[in-house]
Amino acid sequence: MRTHDHDHSQNQSPLHEHDALVAEDEAGNLLGQQMVDALQAILVRKGVLSPGEVGLEIQKLEAPGTHLGARIVARAWYDPAYRSRLLRDGKSAAAELDIKVGEAQLVVVENTPAEHNVVVCTLCSCYPRSILGQPPSWYISKAYRARTVREPAAVLAEFGLYLPDDTAICTHDSTADMRFLVLPMRPTGTEGWTCEQLSRLVTRDSMIGVAQPLSPDAHLAPKTAAEEHP
Repeated sequence: MRTHDHDHSQNQSPLHEHDALVAEDEAGNLLGQQMVDALQAILVRKGVLSPGEVGLEIQKLEAPGTHLGARIVARAWYDPAYRSRLLRDGKSAAAELDIKVGEAQLVVVENTPAEHNVVVCTLCSCYPRSILGQPPSWYISKAYRARTVREPAAVLAEFGLYLPDDTAICTHDSTADMRFLVLPMRPTGTEGWTCEQLSRLVTRDSMIGVAQPLSPDAHLAPKTAAEEHP
């Protein structure tokens, strides 16, 4: 796994010697987070919830504005000309969809089979709130801010994202004047989907770079004519 970042060193540390990503360090609530994680694991194991349902519910609570970023990504998947404009000037391209980006500058970075992008803010919690809502607690934790730069592959693995060994990982450090949005790769099997249908596959985490978009499984697939008009 090749990694590189913007203006940071890549001193790798052993995987077993690191701070966990699950806690909001400054709040000192590690015990509470561990209890929540244990309860969640039990519910998933008993089949009451699925891991995907848990992630989506957390996303709804923590990032009520995610749908705006999802609209931008879906339009880029659907319209190659829009995608080019988005990569050239993220803020202007968002305005084409009547989406106002409050941050000074929005830089959109595109995932490819050869390169995967992940966003971090090493100093505080700079984040594109105007299109993704509030950042998740792990994004502003000291552990994520420090470790994503040092060992991005290990951090992604903790989120369940395992990339091919020949994929380069590029970390992007947000600032007060610049925010980043990851344009994930469009899932296969979505040919003929509308922008609205595509937007259902875009998650907050995929636009940060710690996850892939959802797969086009049965409950997300486009409805047939019979289903639309029973």
